[in-house]
Amino acid sequence: MNIKRIQGNISNFIGIAALLICTNAYAQAQQYGTLYIKAKGLSIAYHRYGKGPAIVLIHGFTQDSRVWKPQLESLSKHFTVITWDVPGAGISSDPTDGFTFDDWADCLARLLDSTHIKRAQILGISWGGVLAEAFYQRHPGYVTSLILSGTNAGWKGTVGDSIANVRLSACLADASLSPQQLVSKYLPTMFSDSASMQVKDELSGIMLDTHPVGFRLMAKAIANADMRDVLSNIKVPTLLLWGDADKRSPLKIANKLKEEIPGSQLVIIPKAGHMSNMENPEQFNKMIIDFCLEHSGK
Repeated sequence: MNIKRIQGNISNFIGIAALLICTNAYAQAQQYGTLYIKAKGLSIAYHRYGKGPAIVLIHGFTQDSRVWKPQLESLSKHFTVITWDVPGAGISSDPTDGFTFDDWADCLARLLDSTHIKRAQILGISWGGVLAEAFYQRHPGYVTSLILSGTNAGWKGTVGDSIANVRLSACLADASLSPQQLVSKYLPTMFSDSASMQVKDELSGIMLDTHPVGFRLMAKAIANADMRDVLSNIKVPTLLLWGDADKRSPLKIANKLKEEIPGSQLVIIPKAGHMSNMENPEQFNKMIIDFCLEHSGK
C-alpha cells in the first residue's frame, strides 16, 4: 500500500473541500451580507436574499430592517427579497434637515437601479407604508404591486392638521428620551395584549437603536403627509394587511384605505397588533406569498 499516495490524496481532498467551503461561504456572504449604496450623499445599507421576482420590504420608524427577520426564510424561497435600513435608521447614514418622503423614495429608486431591479412589489409597514405610497407616486414605473400593512395616508391625510401637529410635537419631544424611555413609551402599542415576551424582546432590542435624528425627520415627514390623492390614483394591485388588534392604526383606517384605493383587497391577520409580521408571521407570510405570486408577472 502506497501510504504517501493515500496521504497525498487525503490532503488534496481536504484542500478541495476547504476551497468549496470557502467558496460557498463567500457566495453566501455576497448574497446575505450587508451591502451598501450611495444616494444623496448618504451610505445606505441593504440586504438581498433569494431569487425570483423582486419584493422590497420597508420598515417603520423606531425600527430598521431587522424587523423583517420572520419573513426572510419563507419569502426568499419564492422571491428576490430586498430589505434596507432607510436613511436615518439602522446602519444607514442620518439625512440632513429637510429630508422628505420624496428623498427617501429617490433613495429607494437608486437602490433598485444599483441592484438592476427594474420592477418590484413594494411592501411597507407602518411609516414604511406611507413611504411605499410616496414611492408609487414618484416612481410608479418601478412598482408591480403594493402591500400596505398597518399604515395610513399620512397623519395630515388621516387625522387632519391639528391632531397631526399634536402628534408631531410629542414625537419631537420624545426624540430626546433615552433609548430605554423611548422603548417603554412606544413598545406597548406595537403588539396585541397577547403577544409573547419573546417577540416583545426582539422588537425592544431593535427600537433601542433608534436614531434621534432619523426619528425626528420621519415624524416630520409623516405628520405633513397627505396621500389621499395618491391612494385614489393607484393603478397596481394593492393588498392591505392588518392585525386585528392594531392599536396604532386601527381597522377603521384600513377600511378607509380600502375605500380610497381602487380594487384593493383587505386581509385581517388574527392574533396580531401593529407589527403583525412579527406577531403572527405564519399568516402574514402566507398572505404575502399568495398575493405576490399571483401578481408577480403583472
